[in-house]
Amino acid sequence: MKTVIIAKIKLHTTSAQFQLLRATQLSYRDALNAVSRYAFAHGKMSNAVRLQEGTYQEIRTRFHLPSQMACSVPRQVGATYKTLWTKVKQNAQARQAGKTRKRYKGLDQPPTFVSPTLTYQYGKDYSFKKGQQVSILTLEGRVVVEYTGYNQHVALIQKEAEIGSAKLWYDKPQKQFYLLVSLEHESADPTPETHKQVVGVDVGMRYLAVTSTSTGEATFHSGKRLVARSHHYARLRKRLQHKGTRSATRRLVRISGRERRLKQDANHVVSKRIVHTHPGSLIGLEDLTHIRERTRRKHGKKASRKQRKANATSSKWSFAELHAMIAYKALLHKSMAIKVDAHYTSKACPKCGHTCDGNRPNKGLLFICQNCQYTLHADLVGARNLAMRTLLIRQDWVSTGQLSFAPDVSDSEAKAARLRRYAELRWNPGTSPRFQPGVSDFKC
Repeated sequence: MKTVIIAKIKLHTTSAQFQLLRATQLSYRDALNAVSRYAFAHGKMSNAVRLQEGTYQEIRTRFHLPSQMACSVPRQVGATYKTLWTKVKQNAQARQAGKTRKRYKGLDQPPTFVSPTLTYQYGKDYSFKKGQQVSILTLEGRVVVEYTGYNQHVALIQKEAEIGSAKLWYDKPQKQFYLLVSLEHESADPTPETHKQVVGVDVGMRYLAVTSTSTGEATFHSGKRLVARSHHYARLRKRLQHKGTRSATRRLVRISGRERRLKQDANHVVSKRIVHTHPGSLIGLEDLTHIRERTRRKHGKKASRKQRKANATSSKWSFAELHAMIAYKALLHKSMAIKVDAHYTSKACPKCGHTCDGNRPNKGLLFICQNCQYTLHADLVGARNLAMRTLLIRQDWVSTGQLSFAPDVSDSEAKAARLRRYAELRWNPGTSPRFQPGVSDFKC
């Protein structure tokens, strides 16, 4: 099995090399915007071949980009227009179905490329040399730059991994260049014998993740500090935007990205702990596709202040990023993450199978089964249900020889059949450790 990871390496440039790389970045961005305007003027074109035929000579003569970069620019612009056309079609279908009244305006004017990040093709635009050096193409030819990075990533670059394209990224506040290299790492094909332990991971906002194994081992990863900092940055942005002065704008630029980096760091830490704690496991993650649309609250003037605040909080939930980090780190540690049906995981009793809304009084963190009075932390109930469903998937994998990575959510009959199977699952309380703070079952 092949795993694609992104290695972030730091470039140690001289002042002359810095100026060359910066000039190349800005010229590449200007070429993207020029091709974007050309595509918009010619029927909002998304065909990369036709864009290259119409703009290649201008890119070479006007922006002085090398030949390979001049080919990469139309491809990137074409991919952007394809994405926008897809959103336009999806919006038209949603309006026809009555789900929304808003018209998507992404193609009302040519998209503007603000970030100067440029794409390099391995072997043509850049290549690695001995002694932790990399040769990078600029407007005036190649420059050889020393680099440093995470030890495992550097080892993969020098020995094992297949190297793909890279992006030259500029950290403006620190005035530092980084090269984001795509690495394809080869690992052994998974089998049921190599993943004997199963782990269920329930993600949320109060707790970033709650894990549970089939033997009752559980861990809680709190997100309390993250939520407080997120609210702080939201209040600060609101005050600065309302003030609107030049100094307030400079302050907004300085704090831009802090909240995103804070969440990214927290997700890295949580995913690393989960993977290192459960090596060689089959990790079940909730299939939360279109979760925001499924749980949509009132918005706009119809929503109360409390509802608007809840909407703002849920829109900042970075569960997809956490899932992606767990998935790729698991493969590097001989584990594997799969998608598991998330329906009613926090409302179904793992002991008797009873499912109803009343099992979550006031939608709080306490789970009380209305049938057997089984009481537990609601997020831990979700993690245990996910662990049992992951175990069921592993049993099907053993019997059929095929692993189902994601449930079929399009067929209502298939969904009903899955829910009937899940209702038959029972958690054995004898395997659950009791009287452990933060982990054991609650007692009323």
